[in-house]
Amino acid sequence: MKAVVVQTDAAGAALQPGVLQDAEIAMPVCGSFDLCVAVQAVSVNPIDLKMATAKPAADAAPRVLGWDAAGTVHAIGSEVKNFRVGERVYYAGSVLRAGCCSEFHLVDERLAARAPESLSWVQAAALPLSSLAAWEALFERMRIPQEIGGEKAATLLVLGGAGGVGSMAIQLAARFTDLYVVATASRTASREHCLAMGAHSVIDHTAPLAAQLKALGRAQVQYVLCLTEPSAIWADLAKVLAPFGHLCALVEAAAPLDMNLLRAKSLSFSWEGMFTRAIFKTADMAAQQDILRQVAQAVDTGILKTTLTQHLGPIDAQHLMQAHALLATQHTVGKIVLG
Repeated sequence: MKAVVVQTDAAGAALQPGVLQDAEIAMPVCGSFDLCVAVQAVSVNPIDLKMATAKPAADAAPRVLGWDAAGTVHAIGSEVKNFRVGERVYYAGSVLRAGCCSEFHLVDERLAARAPESLSWVQAAALPLSSLAAWEALFERMRIPQEIGGEKAATLLVLGGAGGVGSMAIQLAARFTDLYVVATASRTASREHCLAMGAHSVIDHTAPLAAQLKALGRAQVQYVLCLTEPSAIWADLAKVLAPFGHLCALVEAAAPLDMNLLRAKSLSFSWEGMFTRAIFKTADMAAQQDILRQVAQAVDTGILKTTLTQHLGPIDAQHLMQAHALLATQHTVGKIVLG
């Protein structure tokens, strides 16, 4: 089958960072709980850039990237109970398995759900990974109540609101909770995108946060979702969080985080790792299927919308390298999709 793989030497080591090639690789065979999906569209994420230069596996098999897909079920494993051949699905999958930038791809059925019926393949592929990360961070890590109709007394600050996860976190918080949502963005395009996603206000993360929040009448925030490297702004986040507030981060810290700064206000801190369930095969793996099902339903009823902003063309090495180069600038808005 056709696939896009990392260009490697005979030992499986990447020849040059970011260099990909079109290749023919073996057709995957379903395990008991697997769906074999005919991939129609994929989107790119920071994990793709990290995995492109990761240490090769012992078997030095061709390294296929991509962990965000939409497609049609082509075949199913012997224990699959929730899907049939021909159904439209979307998912992020597992980083322990080959990525989805291939003609066919295997995913555990517990990590997939039926794709939104109202979206095209390209629109649907923009959603899975960022929706899962945002949902888990807001509703599982920080345990924000899903309540609407009350006063917006509490505030959520989303650091890096214009990216894929930020785009979904803003939508989820604005439409599923009573939170006042403040996003951060430093450019006109990213600011406008955050507002279009539903942010009530946007501030500049390149300037001191406290003064800007005070000007909004939101000097103390109850929740912070940090989608950027946290160590550089750690002290500022501890300052703006209200007593008993909660901070959730997704990006690995470049330096040790001083947890003592959280003590006086009894602040809570959580990491969100969207692949944790898949990596450790937790008993609640199927929770991701349920999250994606709820997201699809919300999309089809007009509550949520796709975060697609750029469709670069078909899934091939040239377009994938172009997508990775754009992502590496850290100035992309929304999601980049191929398909």
